Amino acid sequence: MDENNLALPDIEHIEIKAHRDNSKSMITLFTFNRKAWQINPLDAIKKYGSYDENGRLGMYYTMSLTPNSAGLFLTVNNETISVQHTSGEIIAAWQLSTLAERFSQKIPALLFISAHTEERAGIEYFHFYRGQLMRDTTKELLSELFKTGNLLVDLRLHDKKTMARNHGTGFRTFEDKLPLLFKRIEDI
Repeated sequence: MDENNLALPDIEHIEIKAHRDNSKSMITLFTFNRKAWQINPLDAIKKYGSYDENGRLGMYYTMSLTPNSAGLFLTVNNETISVQHTSGEIIAAWQLSTLAERFSQKIPALLFISAHTEERAGIEYFHFYRGQLMRDTTKELLSELFKTGNLLVDLRLHDKKTMARNHGTGFRTFEDKLPLLFKRIEDI
């Protein structure tokens, strides 16, 4: 199944995610920017950005609780999560209740499919062996996952000279941490 970037679940009220056993990959749960930026995004790029291999200035960072090379890191409390600089400047901030609402819009329930993989003659084969239906998240669960470093923020924007081109701030987790986002899980 190809990845989609729709703001709604894949089918009816269920988002579908499949993963390979032992994968260390991250998946994007949803993107959200609305009213988050505390400073102008173009100013943030010019102040905290870095150059990519094409010489383009941008902020393509996976944010965690530990400061990155630009001095940016996540701070989390019971109400908000923010991207902050070591100087104390807050770059962007989100209310956890708003993120929980956005999460529930995109993933009211999750069908999480697990697969063993094997490569034969250069072709990858899948054995799908488990399906789990996961439901119910809360701002408290999201807060805990941010605090433990199991939920991260991807900044994805660059300088387009007169404005910032924002590809959407991604909220991501590691595939094996997805079950931690839900209060109810049932094998199907």
